[in-house]
Amino acid sequence: MTAASSLAAILESVPPRLASISDSEAAYRSAAERWSKKEILGHLIDSAANNHQRFVRAQLAPRLEFPGYEQESWVRSQAYAGEPWADLVNLWLQLNRHLLHILHAMPETVLSHECAIGSGPPVSLAALIDDYVGHLQHHLDQVFTASS
Repeated sequence: MTAASSLAAILESVPPRLASISDSEAAYRSAAERWSKKEILGHLIDSAANNHQRFVRAQLAPRLEFPGYEQESWVRSQAYAGEPWADLVNLWLQLNRHLLHILHAMPETVLSHECAIGSGPPVSLAALIDDYVGHLQHHLDQVFTASS
């Protein structure tokens, strides 16, 4: 299964499951150092936003360097815990629908372009896309298995 087809399957099956989670359940933290479901989804929104830039810019140059992502600071500074769950779900869904659109429009010739993120080694755009979808699934699994 390609990354695009995996993302399409996620966008087909996951939104109703997310919508079934109450705002209070989404806000619950099992421990002070753990993220709530709202914060996990906020992290996925950040991931979509960062990868939007990467997926577009990496098509335009054979090699690019991107800054790293300070996940704790980003989640904290955006106060996802105080956002309405339905708004977070909608934003996550719309960003990922757009990413899927980008993947469908992306020419295969750019998939070998290199992307270096932070201090990490360069990876191909294709590998970055695959990693994005795997990361997304990992955190969605956390949302659906986190105790309420």
